Amino acid sequence: MSNRYKITDPHGIHFITLTVVGWIDIFSRKKYRDMIIENLKYCQENKGLLVHAYVIMTNHIHLVVSSNEQSKLTDILRDFKSYTAKSILNDIPKNKLESRKGWLMYLFGYFAKKNRRDYEHQFWQSDNHPIELTSTKFIRQKIDYIHNNPVRAGWVSYPQHYIYNSASNYFEDGNGILKVSILDQFYPLP
Repeated sequence: MSNRYKITDPHGIHFITLTVVGWIDIFSRKKYRDMIIENLKYCQENKGLLVHAYVIMTNHIHLVVSSNEQSKLTDILRDFKSYTAKSILNDIPKNKLESRKGWLMYLFGYFAKKNRRDYEHQFWQSDNHPIELTSTKFIRQKIDYIHNNPVRAGWVSYPQHYIYNSASNYFEDGNGILKVSILDQFYPLP
């Protein structure tokens, strides 16, 4: 089995992509983006997750993350994905504002049947495609990529104007909706 997409250093800095099965646009709803932010905060406060950069797009999340010495990044990501999947899948049928609930639950059920595990619904794709970031240049490239995702999507003109990413933590007042562990030793602030 290849180590290409495995976390080999449990405390190293990694670029991670979490993708919803079928690229379903679940995070087009503010409620589900907020659920992701709340769980990231929980993982920071209780599980040792260090978030250095992030962006929540409509169907995937990019993160530059590491963990403290007491925690393993693989365990944190496993728990994060499990909890957010259960929370969102439990909310969809009860959400009076969700007009797509039947369609969404059908799709999440469809993708679960294609998986070898015995789940009724599958929310996240299995792989996180972790890439260990070992150089200043690589870290800067991935943080720039993350911050410019909403600009490339045409949602905002400047990265710091999109509240569901960490650009404002780096370029504005440092008060984004999620506190981040800024990598200023690798990515100096302007």
